[in-house]
Amino acid sequence: MKLDKGTQGPGHVLRRVALSATAAALSAGAVFGGGLATAAHADSVTLTGVVLGVGADETQRVVSWYSSAGTAQVVQVAPASKVVDGQFPANAVTFAATVTANVVNGGYNAHATIDSLKQNTAYAYRVGTEGSWSPTYSFTTQDFNGNNLDFLFFGDPQIGSSGNVAKDGAGWEDTLNVALAANPKAELLVSGGDQVETANTETQWDAFLAPDKLRQYPWAATIGNHDVGGKAYEQHFWTPNTDRSAPYYNGASTTRSGGNYWFMYKNVLFIDINSNAYSNGADAAHVGYITDVVKAHGAKAKHTVLIYHHAIYSPAAHANDGDNKVRRQDFPTAFSKLGIDLVLQGHDHSYSRSYVLKNGQKANQDEQPGATEVSKGPGGVIYVTANSASGSKYYDLTAPVVGSDFGPDPLNPKSHWANSVENQEHVRTYVRVQVRGNKLVVENIRSGTCAAPNAAVELGKVKWCGPDNGATAAPEVGSLVDKVVIHTNEGKAGEDTPAAAESDWLQ
Repeated sequence: MKLDKGTQGPGHVLRRVALSATAAALSAGAVFGGGLATAAHADSVTLTGVVLGVGADETQRVVSWYSSAGTAQVVQVAPASKVVDGQFPANAVTFAATVTANVVNGGYNAHATIDSLKQNTAYAYRVGTEGSWSPTYSFTTQDFNGNNLDFLFFGDPQIGSSGNVAKDGAGWEDTLNVALAANPKAELLVSGGDQVETANTETQWDAFLAPDKLRQYPWAATIGNHDVGGKAYEQHFWTPNTDRSAPYYNGASTTRSGGNYWFMYKNVLFIDINSNAYSNGADAAHVGYITDVVKAHGAKAKHTVLIYHHAIYSPAAHANDGDNKVRRQDFPTAFSKLGIDLVLQGHDHSYSRSYVLKNGQKANQDEQPGATEVSKGPGGVIYVTANSASGSKYYDLTAPVVGSDFGPDPLNPKSHWANSVENQEHVRTYVRVQVRGNKLVVENIRSGTCAAPNAAVELGKVKWCGPDNGATAAPEVGSLVDKVVIHTNEGKAGEDTPAAAESDWLQ
């Protein structure tokens, strides 16, 4: 089996080694397509926390894992059809891992980039080295061409925040299973941040990483405020095209994790920033980073999606936090000028979808609350805040403060002026985004009910569950909380209108 040479993202070490038939025979007994995330053999290496991540584009995947040894390790890959009875073919390809000592908890972390993937192909892979392999996992690529892409966005699993790691993990795993059973052709899983409650608590990371779906679909990680304070986040997730410059940490780069990164998937440019850093010029540094990425790669993209943790139009507990007030001043006009289409955020453990906003103001005063179809227009941006994907913690909606920068909506005074929809039912949800040519379809979908697994409800952390503050029974799993079709005809790459309009965004 041969993979054509592809382009590596910065910072990745790549080496291909043909594996001998003898080593291939050692794979007998591996669990194909799933299995435990841990492999241990007598007098060998223990491997844990295997997770599949995004690469620089659709032809790449990054695999990260923990290891008990700092020895040379690889990711071994073959077409799934060539792996028979757990045995990899003799000509399977390996990609050398970068192995680094863990900062806090001992042991080592490793990552390797798989490149030159083919479209519409099922692959099998495992990590480790001869005699010490992980179980065998699998993923499937889809069509690399065309204008259609489905991806799923998950808010704050925050495993451990209910006080019960097992219950939080059960809700998280159930959401992934429900979401991917309903959307098996989803190509990306996108994080809203706060994977865990405490940055360096590995029991929480173990529960977060336990679901097999995280080894079958690429996870686009985002760092939340509960993920900082240590290096576990970046030890577990190696991200492509990453800039870890000091301003993205408020200068505290020795204790914080993360950074800013970007990747291009089909014709969508994804940009992810570490919003934990916002003062001492950090917001200006983030805007500069986004500007540079858009200038360098935006012309190739039909849509640009920006991801970060701290929702600037939070509908709940964080609505009027001081740091969010700063971000509401620093970000919106820049995002409009740069042609950002969709902003995905977490942090507030509740759901909201903004009106079309331009330069931090409602673009069309006639847009009605809950409109199911909108035209974005140049400079228009939609902001989405995701509710909890695990059920570990929910925040109730807050009343808008009259006279503040985030006061009531004249059309719906119970909601904040920026938001078309605000929702909290104390029910797990996820967001599905469908890219369809010049349209983005955004849906908030229930992945659970008031029944277990729903840790916050089970443990009495909330007093009610269901729509209308619990007055209405929770609808069934898979039902819609919200849906909007966003038309984005702005002259971006591949559209029918003149591409020259793009230059206006950068002025």
